[in-house]
Formats: sequence, C-alpha cells, structure tokens
Amino acid sequence: METTRIATVRQSIFVLIAIYVITALATIYFERQRIEEPIVKGPGVTRTGRLSDYFPPLKKYPAVDTVLYFLEGEEPGGTMAILGGTHPGEPNALLVATLFIERARVKKGRLIITNRLNRSGYDVTEPGGGYPPRYHIAQLNGNSRWFRMGGRTFAPFVAWPDPTIYVHYPEGQSLASGENLNLNRNYPGRPNGRLPERVAHAFIQLLTKETAAIAVDVHEAPPDRPLVNAISAHERAMDVAALAVMILQGDGIDIRLEASPKDLHGLSHREWGDYTKAQAILMETPSPMHGPIRGKATEKLLLDAKDEFELRAAKMGRVFTSYDETGWPISVRAARHTATIMELAKAFTELHPDRPIVVENMPSYKEISENGIGRYLSVVDEPEPRLMPGWLSFFFNEGHPMWGYGSETIVK
Repeated sequence: METTRIATVRQSIFVLIAIYVITALATIYFERQRIEEPIVKGPGVTRTGRLSDYFPPLKKYPAVDTVLYFLEGEEPGGTMAILGGTHPGEPNALLVATLFIERARVKKGRLIITNRLNRSGYDVTEPGGGYPPRYHIAQLNGNSRWFRMGGRTFAPFVAWPDPTIYVHYPEGQSLASGENLNLNRNYPGRPNGRLPERVAHAFIQLLTKETAAIAVDVHEAPPDRPLVNAISAHERAMDVAALAVMILQGDGIDIRLEASPKDLHGLSHREWGDYTKAQAILMETPSPMHGPIRGKATEKLLLDAKDEFELRAAKMGRVFTSYDETGWPISVRAARHTATIMELAKAFTELHPDRPIVVENMPSYKEISENGIGRYLSVVDEPEPRLMPGWLSFFFNEGHPMWGYGSETIVK
C-alpha cells in the first residue's frame, strides 16, 4: 500500500514537472513569435504614425495599433493608401507594402502605407494549418531578411468568445462564426463594437480624415478560388482599375478585372468605397499556401508555390488561373502587385490630373521577377532572434525538417 502511494506521488510530481516545462516552453515560443521583424524606413518616408491617431481608444490595445508610414511628395497631389497585411497568412501583401516603405519616393501627392494592417494576426499562425512561423527572403552576398508568417484573422484572444453566428454591422448580413475575426468582413466597423469592428472603424477614419483618393487592399488567394490574379474594384474605381488592367495586359501581365459585389458586405472593396471618398480596390495573386488543396505547409511552398496536389487540380480544370510545374514564385507574385500598384497610380493621375500621384524609385516587373524581391529590400544587419533558446531551436526553429527550413528553400 505504501509502495503504491509513493509511486502515485512520484507520478504526480513527474506530471506536474512535465506540465511546467511544456507551459514554460510554449510561453517562450509564443512571446518570441511576437517579436516583429525589422522594417527600414526608406528615403521617401517623411513621418510615421499609429492607427490610434485616428481612433484614440485603440491606444489601450497595442496588439492591434499598427504603424502607418507617410511618404509625402514635394508637390501636392492625391493620396493613395497601400494597405498590406489584412490577412497575415498572405505573405506577398506584407512584402510588397514593405518594398514601397523601404524604396519608394513620391514626387507628387503622397502615399500612406501599412504593411501590418491586421497587426495581431502576426502573433499567431493559422490554427491547424501547420504553417512555418517565419520565412526568409534571399538577398545579395548571402544576406537574407526574415519575416513572420501569420494567420488569416485576428489572433483569437483579441475578441473572445466568438459569436455562434457573426452578424455584420450595419447591414445585418449573417456570416459564419469565424468571420467575426476576419478584418475584411468587419468594415465599416463601429466605435463601440467588438475589437475587430473598432479596428475597421479606425481604418475608415484614417481614409476619411486623410482624404484618401484611392485605397488598395493587397491580398493573395489560392488558385482554386474564383478571385485570383485579379482586381476587384468598387464602381467608383472602375475607370482607374480598367485603365491599369489594360496597360498591364498590354505589357504581358495577365490580370482580370471584377466588379465589387454590392450585396456582399464587410469587404474593403465594397465598404471603403461606400463609406469614404476613396476609390477602393482589392488585388489578389495566387498562392496555394492557405488553400484547401495544398500539401504540407512548408517555407518552400510559401516561397515557390509549387504543389503536387494543386497541380493535379489544375490538370482536372479545378483552378481559376494558370498553374503548372513552375508554380508561382514569390518574386513573380511580388512583381505583379508592385506593377499593379504603380499602374493604378499612373491611371489615377491620368484620369485625375488635378490630383496626381507620382511614385518613383520602384523596381519594374521584369527586375523583381528576374532578380528577386530581396535584391530591392534594405539589408538589415541585426541577427534574426531565435524562437527558442540554445539547442531547443533545432526543434522549434532553424534546421528542423518540420518547418521545411534551409537554404534550398530560399527563392532568389
């Protein structure tokens, strides 16, 4: 009897120690996942701000109070908002917005850019998605930049508990429960709503108070979704979008133009256009990473977008864009978005010469697609912080096959 009691006590102590160790490691990992990658303020950045400057109650929630970068030209003109990171699980949006922050110079008008529109979504990855926590972009001379991979929505802890059914305000449209955490289903938001609604309200205030003339929401989508390699434009933005698409197609960049549905509420390309004076546009490039068909979610898949299951679906005619053995490398996707934003600015300037938006010092589609986006990002000297200390990093960070890390996964 005594022996049994001693064995039970020992087992209990062992279980408590195991729980403590696992909890401690999970806490370290979670906290280090929240370390933000360095972003270099380029020569065109004239000042920075915070989203809470337009809705002060957000100052109480630093997890969602994202940074805004202002690039103001020497000559007056219109204002273009470039908003990346609505869905942090779509890496091309972060990269392209960062490229504009670090390289662009504005001659006429101004740019307002955020690369982490949904800041809290970078604190976690997609539940059950098996995403790598970070990815790396190759640069010259053996350098590389690291960036965090996020999930599709806000971090779950910012608006718990989820409603059984998400009812959009103010239209009353019913959506699935999880969409309550999707920033791109919460516009126009409201000042006294759930936190995602308040963040959406803050962005509406930003576009309104800064009199944004055109606002671009940057995204990615899997090839098996209808809106991919496409622009969705509000009816007031259709002329600008159509002119830009015509020029892009003339340059050999195949891209579709679709009208923003009037009865599908909560989306940026609908509500930004309805509730502000901005011409609202959403852009998508293809990436199997966050689609339902793809295989293992590795850093390699994130960067080269080559997936055997997506290829099989393409051969069966189940995708909505071209897809073959070459995949869709991150450099090509970044080149498409960069070229599209530049053409939108040119088209807006041509159609609204009284409010020009002239952006310079950006690499061309050909340069990015052939040389890689890393060549045009700033070089950062500070080392990448480990997700786990010491030898534990093998299991949680560099070098472990579960993440698909390694130099062979870096796309030039």
